[in-house]
Amino acid sequence: MDIPSKARVVIVGGGIVGASVAYHLTKLGWTDVVLLDRKQFCSGTTWHAAGLIAQLRATQNMTRLAKYSQELYGELEAETGMATGFRRVGSITVALTVERHEEILRQASMARAFGVDVEPISTSEVKARYEHLNCDDVVGGVYLPKDGQGDPSNITLAMMRGAKTRGAVVCEHVKVTGMAKTGRRITSVSWESAEGSGAIDCEHVVNCGGMWGHEVGRMAGTNVPLHACEHFYIVSDKIPGLSQLPVLRVPDECAYYKEDAGSIMLGAFEPNAKPWGMKGIPEDFQFDQLPDDFDHFEPILEWAVNRMPMLAEAGIQTFFNGPESFTPDDAYHLGLCPEMDNVWVAAGFNSVGIQSAGGAGMALAEWMETGQKPFDLGDVDISRMQPFQGNKHYLFERSKETLGLLYADHFPYRQKATARGVRRTPLHEHLKARGAVFGELAGWERANWFADEGQEREYRYSWKRQNWFENSAREHKAVRENVGIYDMSSFGKLRVEGPDAEAFLNYVGGGNYAVPVGKIVYTQLLNERAGIEADVTVTRLSETAYLVVTPAATRLADETWLRRHVGDFRVVITDVTAGEAVMAVMGPASRALLQAVSPNDFSNAVNPFGTAQEIEIGMGLARVHRVTYVGELGWEIYTTTEMAGHVFETLMQAGEGMGAKLCGMHMMDSCRIEKAFRHFGHDITSEDHVLEAGLGFAVAKDKPDYIGRAAVERRREQGLQRRMVQFLLKDPEPLLYHAEPILRDGEVVGYLSSGNYGHTLGGAVGMGYVPCPGEKPAELLSSSFEIEVAGRRVQAEASLRPLYDPASERVKA
Repeated sequence: MDIPSKARVVIVGGGIVGASVAYHLTKLGWTDVVLLDRKQFCSGTTWHAAGLIAQLRATQNMTRLAKYSQELYGELEAETGMATGFRRVGSITVALTVERHEEILRQASMARAFGVDVEPISTSEVKARYEHLNCDDVVGGVYLPKDGQGDPSNITLAMMRGAKTRGAVVCEHVKVTGMAKTGRRITSVSWESAEGSGAIDCEHVVNCGGMWGHEVGRMAGTNVPLHACEHFYIVSDKIPGLSQLPVLRVPDECAYYKEDAGSIMLGAFEPNAKPWGMKGIPEDFQFDQLPDDFDHFEPILEWAVNRMPMLAEAGIQTFFNGPESFTPDDAYHLGLCPEMDNVWVAAGFNSVGIQSAGGAGMALAEWMETGQKPFDLGDVDISRMQPFQGNKHYLFERSKETLGLLYADHFPYRQKATARGVRRTPLHEHLKARGAVFGELAGWERANWFADEGQEREYRYSWKRQNWFENSAREHKAVRENVGIYDMSSFGKLRVEGPDAEAFLNYVGGGNYAVPVGKIVYTQLLNERAGIEADVTVTRLSETAYLVVTPAATRLADETWLRRHVGDFRVVITDVTAGEAVMAVMGPASRALLQAVSPNDFSNAVNPFGTAQEIEIGMGLARVHRVTYVGELGWEIYTTTEMAGHVFETLMQAGEGMGAKLCGMHMMDSCRIEKAFRHFGHDITSEDHVLEAGLGFAVAKDKPDYIGRAAVERRREQGLQRRMVQFLLKDPEPLLYHAEPILRDGEVVGYLSSGNYGHTLGGAVGMGYVPCPGEKPAELLSSSFEIEVAGRRVQAEASLRPLYDPASERVKA
């Protein structure tokens, strides 16, 4: 087919994801769509994918996308006339340990909240549904009747046929060789083939390059962190009498099983993976297998022969080793790349590309059509990736772990073990010397809890109380009753300055930033639907300069959002995160501690809540912000990185006689949830209306124009459709994490957006949205509420006001 010289969009990569993007764009009416593949369609990873199509993912929106994929694949044959091999065969996941059993029971509860059909089943019921299985040590299982399997190549070609029917141009054996840029936009894509070469002027580029996604990203001036790993499976000889079976997963043995035309396919996600392609992928690579490594696969096979004894009698028809790409956090990359304004990505699908492709293509196409995410995609939004994560050495080390994490126990608070120590705050060594146990977020090493003298400095994971539970409880108590100190240096810091700084912030944010110098405004950046794109504090440093403080994980996304809305405003945005360390001093005795180390006045008259002031501290200088995320009197101390060590030592020396305690991030989260402070990415996201999130107090009522204003006013007039509710379990034993179903008068009405243990309140605390169109708060709270935990319903107290210090008397002190 002739390659056009102009197109609205060029899609790079002809696997199932590229096909899905083309299919869905053309469904929205985009006709000038061009899809190019360097070799033959499906020849990278798609052709050898196992074709497992499950519905349940870790969050509601990822589940929404997976369910959409299933529904789409079931309809493609009727639309395109091409068979996809899609069948709803069901799936079974079995647990061999008590901990794994709790995990899958929690997943089953979550599935019900997400509207996925699921059935917990006993060991005998597992055996009845999968007679070939050795169930001697099976604790239990879950059955999802609507899970399926399909033919990845045929699904891909069916979507391509649908896209071509609606006008798309799809070309094999055409390699993209370069991209021309003007500012933050790609203007054309260069290509070459056996017949010649050329360029396509375009408005958009979509990187669907799969394991070539990192390379294509670099070509486009964007960061797409992923790395290929070897993925192994075997296919047995034909087994007489073998009938259609559900897909079987035995994650405790790193294995999945699929009946495949009378044979059994056995695949593995082993704990220690083998990265591949460190020196680049060979130019002629297509439909290729990697060298066998039977020694690497042998432990999985030994477990499998015990688990499914009939495999001992069956020969091996195929031993397959092929590459698949994995990302640093095991979530795929989707969306508009932060570095460019017209480069999009859908790549790095971590071995779940078949079940995810349909939904991912739909979501990206809608995003490209409207300019807004169709719903919250924070789990996979490419802007969550940090620039350093494109480092090839980092990706090589991390990918050894991420493949195996697919089937590892998904314990709460589980930390990555590989590629650690890349980003450290100025206080890292000080905290390490005092017993800090670090976790990682966005590459930052952060003290999560502090070990006692002689206690092992590592996590012992469980779904019950973990080995740090009591340590964190003592830290929590110190903040509630005395004073605690913790490191917040990893939080993002963006300096917004210029003659239009005030006007710019009043346009992009919901709050009012026409405030005196030194005033701190807690605020949200809203989208046109009044969904929350960022949750930040804004401090006025001078007449023309503000400091925007963001969560560590969203610093890049928040900076990108600000930059994309600068327009004609005369402002400069600078990331100054590395320039200042931040120490939080929180608790009833925090004022006394600061007065012991500084000659400045920290009284309410001079430094009331929500204000900042420059101070002397020890022999250095700092700026203190009187704000809190733990619900107590307290200050955040900002000091330049070269003085951070001195300020820390000064605080610790003065604090020793007062019983001041070093604290970690786990303490911060348990304290904030008692106070019902929202956590961005969980409790508040881009699809959560700011008023329904209970944050109307942070939205100015007297501003004439800002992004999202119309949606805020509409909801004020029409009333809330749902409300954020805080829950306290009446039984002090169960623990809450997130996604546990909320039952109102016996019916599932939602799920918890976040959860933690409230040490002061004496039980687990959760937060979540409850639909209540037209209802008054008293009517809502008169209902009976329960939270389902691993299949068990637990009574809960519900509140629309913080259960801890509802009037904020302790904060204002």
